Amino acid sequence: MTHFGIICPSSTGHINTMFPLVKELQKRGNKITIFGTPSSQAKIESAGFGVRLIGEEEFSPERTAKFYAKLGELSGIAATRHTISGIAKRAEVNLRDAPAAAKEASIEAFLVDQICFEGGTIAEYLNIPYITICSALLINEESTVPPWIKSWEYNPNWWATLRNELGYFLFNQIRKPIDKVIYQYRQQWNLPVYSKEENYDSKLAILCQQPAEFEFPRKHLPSYFHFTGPYHDNIGRLNIDFPFEKLNGKPLIYASMGTLQNRLQYIFEYIAEACVEQNAQLVISLGGSAEPNALPNLPGNPLVVKFAPQLELLKKACLVITHAGLNTTLESLSNGVPMVAIPVTNDQPGVAARIAWTGVGEMLPLKSLSVSKLRTAIQKVLTQDSYKNNAIRLQQAIQQAGGVRRAADIIEQVLSTSKVV
Repeated sequence: MTHFGIICPSSTGHINTMFPLVKELQKRGNKITIFGTPSSQAKIESAGFGVRLIGEEEFSPERTAKFYAKLGELSGIAATRHTISGIAKRAEVNLRDAPAAAKEASIEAFLVDQICFEGGTIAEYLNIPYITICSALLINEESTVPPWIKSWEYNPNWWATLRNELGYFLFNQIRKPIDKVIYQYRQQWNLPVYSKEENYDSKLAILCQQPAEFEFPRKHLPSYFHFTGPYHDNIGRLNIDFPFEKLNGKPLIYASMGTLQNRLQYIFEYIAEACVEQNAQLVISLGGSAEPNALPNLPGNPLVVKFAPQLELLKKACLVITHAGLNTTLESLSNGVPMVAIPVTNDQPGVAARIAWTGVGEMLPLKSLSVSKLRTAIQKVLTQDSYKNNAIRLQQAIQQAGGVRRAADIIEQVLSTSKVV
């Protein structure tokens, strides 16, 4: 048995990915302790895992709610900068609090979310092995692959490579607050200074919940990088009372802008109007951003709910309109459902670019979004067989990738052999 410490963001998109993976490890006799915040404590404990609190003052429920409310109102680079500020603060608090908490809990190995850049430093300081988990879109830099915050098409030509390199350079300027706090602690702890971005990741194994087929061509991923496919189930999710009796039997279009970037309410208005002429029923999940009565007069009388049982509805859907969060995207593909993507910020543009590149859907940039463009994209995805066929192709790739069982096998192999996998 190994006692795993889990370092990951407390936001839904990351912790909902980590839960199924660590539940599989728990079923195999391992012990799990998640380093969480007060806002995530109840959710972690209800899922059956131990929790060690960090940042009880900095990440109080009130401060956390305020941070996410602000994020939900932003888009583009402003939202990315706001996210970076939160990641930097979490890194500082984890570096301050997690080592002592890990020693007290007798943690033997870490699983570290890839955007918890500080996790490797904590593990090195404690001389504990760690494995990197890509819950969001993988962020490994490669000059022929566009930066993950951009919706640029994949293009192997020389000019696109230069464009990509410039994009990475500019993003690395934005993320300097994160690098600064990690640099300070590495100096304080007499650890060698990182020379480049990939040094943040584990050198034993990196696990990515994308299937390889949902990624641009890669040439320089390390040999210990594994595309395992997604980790999705209902562990830790809300038990939602949804009015299934109101579904009318027509083809179902499910629309969600996620749980973070979901306060741009005009997008829901555009979606409703664009779906009026479709022979389908529209279900809109507000992701907790508002009560349904805040949008009382949407065209076409869609079924609007504060939260939706997403995994259940995706089994019934013919189309998903999404912000291109990776979890919603992979959950849609797991059910063979094509998409129309409206990315807002962070890794969503990169996910949306892959939706378009793999032919499983259409992408509409937020800055040029209109009802007419959205209506055209919806009609195109619903009527052209290629989108559904490609979604089924990705569904099959996900089924063959291995998921949580393969990921857990790799993790246990690392710990049993102490060698690179």
